[in-house]
Amino acid sequence: MTGALENVKVLDLSRVLAGPYCTMILGDMGAEVIKVEAPGGSDETRGWGPPFQNGVSAYYLCANRNKKSITVDLKSTEGIEAIKKLVSESDVIINNFKSGTMERFGLDYDTLTTINPGIVYCSITGFGETGPYQHMPGYDFIIQAMSGFMSITGSEDSGPQKVGIAITDILTGLYACIGIQGALLERTQSGKGQKLDISLYDSAVSSLVNIGSNYLMSGEIPQVLGNHHANIVPYQTFKTADGEMVIAVGNDNQFKALCGILEKPEIASEERFQTNPSRVEHRDELVPLLQKVFSTKSTLYWQEQCRQHNIPCGPIQNLEEVANDPQLKARKMFIEYEHPTAGEIKMIGSPLKFSRTPVTVKHHPPDAGEHTNEILTKLGLTKTN
Repeated sequence: MTGALENVKVLDLSRVLAGPYCTMILGDMGAEVIKVEAPGGSDETRGWGPPFQNGVSAYYLCANRNKKSITVDLKSTEGIEAIKKLVSESDVIINNFKSGTMERFGLDYDTLTTINPGIVYCSITGFGETGPYQHMPGYDFIIQAMSGFMSITGSEDSGPQKVGIAITDILTGLYACIGIQGALLERTQSGKGQKLDISLYDSAVSSLVNIGSNYLMSGEIPQVLGNHHANIVPYQTFKTADGEMVIAVGNDNQFKALCGILEKPEIASEERFQTNPSRVEHRDELVPLLQKVFSTKSTLYWQEQCRQHNIPCGPIQNLEEVANDPQLKARKMFIEYEHPTAGEIKMIGSPLKFSRTPVTVKHHPPDAGEHTNEILTKLGLTKTN
């Protein structure tokens, strides 16, 4: 059985998270991914931790399966020659160097497209390759701050907060993956490659979706809402007798059903709470009424009641609970395989479920330069370091 991208070859000059996450997804779908690092290994995540397992970083492992690794010196003539030879037989090249770096190496798009007119060239930077910020370094935390993410995350008590994962890196990796596949699909019609200029800043702002649209329409600057929703009520966390849970009421019928299981049908019949727009307007009056009732019984009790009446809800789970969730086990979202250095490792699986071309783990996250001799020998070159 082959993967959906079985005949696609990707040259990955990226490191840390956004680029490697993108190329891991491509590798999961069957693409041949060659990870390129400087001699000794230059992906900073190899040293980020703890935790480490036999010296291998958990951070590095999370975004680098289904790849082979070569190490070349891009400051040497031999290293540049190796990359150009690889480009000549590749479909995609991706990098996340600062703007201007690939040009200094002589590996810019205009140069490489003369070697391979069909190459899809994806550049990931913090702020893009145009505009006044193009030379500024971009890091997830900084982008979360600048993009508005932090201004709408947290509560009045906490102040602005970042999301608990490097969300702008992940979003950028996903946008890059989408763009690469779009360019490959278009190439089947035109026969030509093209350049993708993907930035963390653009990706984050694009992801503001309804919050951004609310501002653009109203001119009102959104404030932090904690675990509340800007446009839907009740759509938030509630404290129960023994913990906390999320209730996500999406329409007026669900709200009536919720009031029914709370044994407070009169709340749903009040004019100020009958429609979602009016509930948003009277949020501060409604939420305390609901919270008072939720506090009387356990999370499990309210979960069962809500699910019986088709009211969206969910517990707030820690990572141990997530790892043991029977739904995720059934979906094979946690996998185990052997790594030559780390030993047996546990990893998060792929959410992509194909009916004919399933995602498979063909390659462990490679040690730095693990496949250098194998790959360069095929090119008729010798090891460059």
